[in-house]
Amino acid sequence: MKSAIFPGSFDPVTNGHFDIIQRASKLFDKLIVSVAINESKHSLFTMKERQHFIRQVCNDKKLDNIEIVCFEGLLIDAVEKFNANAIVRGIRALSDFEIEFQMALMNRELNHHCETVFLMTSPEYSFVSSRMIKEIAKFGGDISSFVPPVIIDALKGRNLF
Repeated sequence: MKSAIFPGSFDPVTNGHFDIIQRASKLFDKLIVSVAINESKHSLFTMKERQHFIRQVCNDKKLDNIEIVCFEGLLIDAVEKFNANAIVRGIRALSDFEIEFQMALMNRELNHHCETVFLMTSPEYSFVSSRMIKEIAKFGGDISSFVPPVIIDALKGRNLF
């Protein structure tokens, strides 16, 4: 069985993330969406909330070959822990590629059996980032075309200032 891991902070998860999740789920028998735990970052949503949001939207979209986990530490350790064959990374712009390319080479050096698969984000999401979503929401802007409805509802309950 070919499986891949799609890591990210997903704080919050966006329609761009789900674009990659849906497309990657068609390429692999199993896609492991891995929510990263990074204690040095102040996350808006808890790890459990982020997992819940992803699970809810995957269920709504009837994606049945998705597993949602969390990890802390090196991505390559998560690849081994969850028995993945590949890492999936979304690319929005050339600047993303430069960073992702370096990480892919390092991961390959740490585990020669692990490949990284880059998926280009669909054009309508090429400018969307979790950071931008939080900024727009903070000032009352309309984010409805960038995130699933569950995120809009969750952001309403947060003090973003």
